Amino acid sequence: MKFESILGTLWLNADQTALTQVSYTPIEENPLANQEILQTAKKQLLEFLAGDRKVFDVPYIFDVGTDFQQEVWQTLTEIPYGETWSYLDVAQKLQRPKAVRAIGQANRNNPLPIIVPCHRVIGKNGKLVGYSGSSDAGLKIKEQLLIIENPLLQEITLF
Repeated sequence: MKFESILGTLWLNADQTALTQVSYTPIEENPLANQEILQTAKKQLLEFLAGDRKVFDVPYIFDVGTDFQQEVWQTLTEIPYGETWSYLDVAQKLQRPKAVRAIGQANRNNPLPIIVPCHRVIGKNGKLVGYSGSSDAGLKIKEQLLIIENPLLQEITLF
């Protein structure tokens, strides 16, 4: 499913039981995708982007990724709305303090951005680093998402 948002065009994919992908770039939709789940995800994402939703309850699964990546992605769901953790914070939460770079790579490969809030992970210096391929556009999206969650961040320079 493709739809427009304040972040630009978003694409969604699902299997028969759960959301499997949120993408900023075109993806092919599974022909067996559950359309009700896609519609629910679209609705919840638009509510989130409007500042009207803090928690997603659309069913989702990680149908890609290594065990480590999936463990990182699951840990990201523990970062509270409106808060940020550093990559080191995530590493320590996973009890893998030397895995900071691997956590960065897992974030980069997150198949469910926004729903699984990799945008809440920042550099230990408090600056925005890496999002959607570390492009300027990706960092701008990360900044927008963080400002939606915490409008006070508009007052400071994030990157």
